[in-house]
Amino acid sequence: MTNAPSNTRVRRSEPETNEQETESEEQDLACPECAGNLVVDDEHGETVCEDCGLVVEEDSVDRGPEWRAFDAAEKNEKSRVGAPTTNTMHDKGLSTNIDWRNKDAYGNSLGSRQREKMQRLRKWNERFRTRDSKERNLKQALGEIDRMASALGLPTNVRETASVIYRRALDEDLLPGRSIEGVSTACVYAAARQAGVPRSLDEIADVSRVEKNEIARTYRYVVRELGLEVQPADPESYVPRFASGLELSDEAEHRARSLLQNAKEKGVHSGKSPVGLAAAAVYAAALLTNEKTTQAAVSDVADISEVTIRNRYHELLEAEETIGMA
Repeated sequence: MTNAPSNTRVRRSEPETNEQETESEEQDLACPECAGNLVVDDEHGETVCEDCGLVVEEDSVDRGPEWRAFDAAEKNEKSRVGAPTTNTMHDKGLSTNIDWRNKDAYGNSLGSRQREKMQRLRKWNERFRTRDSKERNLKQALGEIDRMASALGLPTNVRETASVIYRRALDEDLLPGRSIEGVSTACVYAAARQAGVPRSLDEIADVSRVEKNEIARTYRYVVRELGLEVQPADPESYVPRFASGLELSDEAEHRARSLLQNAKEKGVHSGKSPVGLAAAAVYAAALLTNEKTTQAAVSDVADISEVTIRNRYHELLEAEETIGMA
């Protein structure tokens, strides 16, 4: 009996409070001088009355970006909202990924019903991400490119370049009659050479699912059809990797580069495998700088036969002696 009146009084007071808040908000939106409409000028950081021109507020906080754009294209280009797009994913990273682990945001395991629900969501999400055969092809190929690039220790820019080359090959219908693995491997090989971090065909074939002959044939076809500008592999580009694998000093690496430069002057490198020349130069430089290494160790690091190393080793020393005598 005693609680009823108090409850009634509380209910009466609520509408009065809401009306007071509404009146105060209307006053904030109206000019204090003429009750006109207020406009926020973002450029000058001011709140101004449309009718009398009174500056009600100034030096307001600008919550927009620090850059300026003068058209829609420039605005989209400069916008930094969301994750960066990447060519290494078939949808350029614009879709949603559902984690394969059945755990919530706190790391706790999901219940059986939630696990079933997440499994259905993964299945439908996968179907929506690859809606046609072209997207499925691209997804498989980009996965292969990422796998091979990781196995070869190639940087991110090489993966991006290889993905762009594959996309161009797919758009220009170069894939009919060729395997996805073969074209993707050829793209990795071409991208590595373009970026100046080449890998030999034997190294590429070791991590690929196709034969060495098919890789070479597909590579020549892709380069010719797409008009890629790929310079001949420079033996000096292999030297840092071989020297690092053998744990040689900077002096030995510099000496190997000098041997190769002398060989180029004498034309010894013409028609020779750049990998073999680089391996022989590293071996010769190690001997000249009194650092311990063997032909077997160099052969293992460079993935080339000891016979090739011996032959190129003698040719490099002969070119060095010829230049010294001159």
